[in-house]
Amino acid sequence: MKKTIILFAIIFTFFQNYAQNPNLGTAGAQFLQIPVGARAEAMSGAIIGLTNDASAIFWNPAGIVKIENAQAHFSYMNWFDLFDFNAASVVYNAGDLGSFGVSMILFSTENMEITTEEQPNGTGRYFDASDIALGVSYANYLTNNFSVGINVKYINQRIWNESASGFAFDIGTQYLLDFQNLTIAMCMTNFGADMKYDGSDLDILVLKDDEYANSRLIPARYSTEEYPLPLNFQIGVGFDVYNNDFMKIKGAIDVTHPNDNDERAHFGTEISFYDRFFIRNGYKYNYDDQDFTFGAGANVIFRSSAVYFDYSYSLYDILPNVHRISLNLSF
Repeated sequence: MKKTIILFAIIFTFFQNYAQNPNLGTAGAQFLQIPVGARAEAMSGAIIGLTNDASAIFWNPAGIVKIENAQAHFSYMNWFDLFDFNAASVVYNAGDLGSFGVSMILFSTENMEITTEEQPNGTGRYFDASDIALGVSYANYLTNNFSVGINVKYINQRIWNESASGFAFDIGTQYLLDFQNLTIAMCMTNFGADMKYDGSDLDILVLKDDEYANSRLIPARYSTEEYPLPLNFQIGVGFDVYNNDFMKIKGAIDVTHPNDNDERAHFGTEISFYDRFFIRNGYKYNYDDQDFTFGAGANVIFRSSAVYFDYSYSLYDILPNVHRISLNLSF
């Protein structure tokens, strides 16, 4: 127990130190901060202490140890009626060897017509943009109540012919106490090197000396600036509020420290009936454009397998409200 507490304190200090970034408001790859999964978003993202399914890869990889055998997660939403956001993950529990997982996030938009100053109504040419993150995960118990998980991911962003790519990792912990199933969790996400766009459209021709009549065009190239990833440190607790055979109520509180914004707090609750039907809601504190979230879920058992359906609805002040749907398959 003493060693566990010391390790927990070391990880907390490490996260706190590396979660600092003087470049407030300058992080790129913002698609990595879009919440994945209807259950998590319905609870406003207060989930790192409660996550226990295949979607844990996207929030706190330490949670995948709670999957008994194998599970797959699929999630979809239309982001502000402009972008398609798809996520998928598969996790396999190999017993004493630990739990292994793979994941994917795809954020894309349809083709858009190119306009210029000379042709503001369109040129007849089109461009598109897409972001993708591919990850592999591993988690295991260090003690009976303390689990650690890590997620390594490849990130690629593309706008027409320009792209940027890099690697990042997430690391998380969950520590279960013997009081009300209280779980203390911590997670650091998107820790990696800066990224930079490059591509063929950055090649240009310039006149070396416009005052010299015989001056020629020479090849040149635009240079883009590097940008950091949206590093985020999150600490939270999940616990049982009420528990009997008919109804269970869970609560969660998470606090986040992103490198590109102020600290934020998330509050979430989940009410289940016979462990088959679920009602969820949450509140996000210190967000400029969002506050309340709602959702529901249900599951169907087929012998040793199960199918979980989840839905969430997020309210925004100015932007369109967002619907999410998720599907979990347990084998």
